[in-house]
Amino acid sequence: MHARIVQDLGIEIVSGRLAPGARLPAEPTLCEQYGVSRPVLREATRVLVAKGLVISKPRVGSIVRPRDDWHMLDPDVLFWTLSNIPEGDFFRSLLTVRRIIEPAAAALAATAATEEDLGRISAAYDRMECAPTASALLDPDLEFHRAIMAATHNDMLAYIGNMMSLALSESIKLTSRHPDTHALSLPRHKAILTAILNRDALAARQASLVQLEHARADADTILEVGSRQPH
Repeated sequence: MHARIVQDLGIEIVSGRLAPGARLPAEPTLCEQYGVSRPVLREATRVLVAKGLVISKPRVGSIVRPRDDWHMLDPDVLFWTLSNIPEGDFFRSLLTVRRIIEPAAAALAATAATEEDLGRISAAYDRMECAPTASALLDPDLEFHRAIMAATHNDMLAYIGNMMSLALSESIKLTSRHPDTHALSLPRHKAILTAILNRDALAARQASLVQLEHARADADTILEVGSRQPH
């Protein structure tokens, strides 16, 4: 019940049905609705506070926080958001973030990576090459990008890479619906790998930018086809 309360209220907030500044329903109301004790409800509220969705004020109750305060990379908040906005809007928002972070991370990895890091990135690419289907490409593709972030040896970048995993997996799932995803994806990732192995920061940055531009074009094609199909 604790998890269900968190999910139900989280979705109400993220969907806008509980707007910023609104108060959550009163404790007695929620306790009766879910058949739980006040300690269980308060634990659920603490989870929502930790996700940046609400703030609890004495004698006032729990208030929905402005969207800017939400922890958008929290896996639950991200999942609820994905369920409530158009697929294309999410992809374009994520791509903007990726264009800011990934080329710089690839350039830094080219100069900071250890031999062990290079081995991890190469192994992920090898698994991508061997993936028999588009769905089998997902895990090694994710590992490839996370390995690059880890190879920067910057704790914050590595953390951002881990936190973005769910968002990135949704992005990869979208572009993998392209019929030629294997043939298109592998050369782009190989270019990033080659540049990092050659310790060429400028080439790594450029290869990453090119990969993201092609991902945008692939997604636009998929979304355009989807919009023309009858619902």
